[in-house]
Amino acid sequence: MTTILAYLVALSVLVVFHELGHYWVARLCGVKILRFSVGFGKVVYARHFGNGETEWAISAIPLGGYVKMLDEREGEVAPHELNRAFNRKPVPLRMAIVVAGPLANLLLAVLLYLALFMHGIPGIKPVLGEISPQTPAAAAQLQAQETIVSVNGQAVPSWQELHWAILNLALQRGQVEIAGRTVDGALRQHKLDMSQIAPSDINGDLMQKLGLQPYRPLLPVIDKVMAGSAAERAGLRAGDTVLRTDGQEIVRGEQWVDMIHSHPGVLLHMEIQREGRQLSIDVTPKAETEAGKTIGRVGAYVRIDQKTYEAMQTEVSYPLFAALREALQKTWDISALSVKMMGRMVTGEVSLKNISGPVAIADYAGQSAHLGLGAYLTFLALISVSLGVLNLMPVPILDGGHLLYYMAELFKGSPVSERAWEVGQKIGIVLLGTLMFLALYNDISSRISG
Repeated sequence: MTTILAYLVALSVLVVFHELGHYWVARLCGVKILRFSVGFGKVVYARHFGNGETEWAISAIPLGGYVKMLDEREGEVAPHELNRAFNRKPVPLRMAIVVAGPLANLLLAVLLYLALFMHGIPGIKPVLGEISPQTPAAAAQLQAQETIVSVNGQAVPSWQELHWAILNLALQRGQVEIAGRTVDGALRQHKLDMSQIAPSDINGDLMQKLGLQPYRPLLPVIDKVMAGSAAERAGLRAGDTVLRTDGQEIVRGEQWVDMIHSHPGVLLHMEIQREGRQLSIDVTPKAETEAGKTIGRVGAYVRIDQKTYEAMQTEVSYPLFAALREALQKTWDISALSVKMMGRMVTGEVSLKNISGPVAIADYAGQSAHLGLGAYLTFLALISVSLGVLNLMPVPILDGGHLLYYMAELFKGSPVSERAWEVGQKIGIVLLGTLMFLALYNDISSRISG
């Protein structure tokens, strides 16, 4: 129910804001609005407020919305109202009305990020965990427990900001300047080479491909053992301290976790301490597939070092004008990355599996809602940017397609022919239908494959 409610709220906010952009600019331009609808298809509820001429409606299919304007192409218009018909307005005004919807979504994202940056966005400090060998991070001589300070001169106060900065630069596939502070306080400069990162790597865990992972303050102490697991059958109990595994001394919990993950189906000899006694236990990690990779699991969790974990918490916040600058920059960066990713998908450099549909969006809405208001607003801002950018794409039936028609009208001095409109609409419907089918296929297949 939380997921469904979070999805409906998100969809309603995004659609209403988008359509209000069209609505308000159309009103400013003197266009008569016949209907403002949230949803498509059959109208299930409609009402006029006061003496208003606009019908405010909720329709049956909750996958968008529309603003119906007075237009001679859609019906007969009384002579005394011709001056209020959309098609009679000058081309620049029609373009302004069309572009207002996507711009409203981008404005919503700016406002949401502004509120988040002023209030403070919780996160964890960008402290590196174990550096995977034979990776770009290892070649750059980055060290475990090194705190990243900046990427290409841009400050990264949290792991989320570090991840975003790396993702934003990954498409350029060049060298990245990284400044980090070691445990002893020394400031070090690194050159992270991303030239070998393939576009397909962006589809999965890019940070793992680069050899970067967040520091996990885990103790080598068993915190919980799952019933019926390999750990339980081997005799492990909560409170056991892992001393050695296959002769390797274990001093950090993540060492043991990594060893379990890297030995699927392999018998491991463990030495543990329980209530002052040393015991020997043999366990065989169960082989499981995760993100296309086979790893080992024993069904046991290690204990978090709560003191260190709390020290790693941070909150990124700014005063008003700095927050506005950051909000504008964040919206611009996400918009630019979205356009780049779309371009790479068209050329085949980035997998079409990156396209998500309503099932995935509902899933993300539910997950973010469970994490709290800040995470949910961040999700709303991201989807709002995506919706704004998508609608500006020069595809017939989308706002960007209409802009294309009006630009052509400006250049040729006369409206595009009805035949061209019809053909364009059909092409747009096919393209949009294909996109929706692909998005739904990705949603379903990703959940079937886990």
